[in-house]
Amino acid sequence: MPDCVQICMVEKDSKQAEELLMYVENCSWYEAREHIAANIRNWVYKDWEKMFIAVCNGKIVGMTSFMKTDYYPLPDIFPWISGVFVSEEYRGRRISGEMIGFANQYAKAIGFHRTYIPSEFFGLYEKYGYTYVKDIVNYGGGTDHLFVKEL
Repeated sequence: MPDCVQICMVEKDSKQAEELLMYVENCSWYEAREHIAANIRNWVYKDWEKMFIAVCNGKIVGMTSFMKTDYYPLPDIFPWISGVFVSEEYRGRRISGEMIGFANQYAKAIGFHRTYIPSEFFGLYEKYGYTYVKDIVNYGGGTDHLFVKEL
């Protein structure tokens, strides 16, 4: 991980929450940014659900969420690590792995024994100890892959 990167938990109504909203609204992840921005604006994160950010020199360079539900009709599967995104200029530095690791430490600390990650792709989350479970259909009708990690 680059020396300058710190992973932080974002709290509701904080300066970091405002900065995260601006980061999301301007990120290049066009397919998901409005959904994630709406989640932040409405602060849908309840109970143990959280947003995490990667910060470098005071600037947000990545984000991920830790949630009970995701974009899938699978209420018995949780918790989800989702919305993993790192700014293009910071990719290739294992920042996503650091955010996922931070979320997994949090998950374990609050009593979870596994986490799930959805993805369109193979080859990324396996590097962080996740294994493929099955294909899943999202609310939009698209098919993604479900990965799990035992903590």
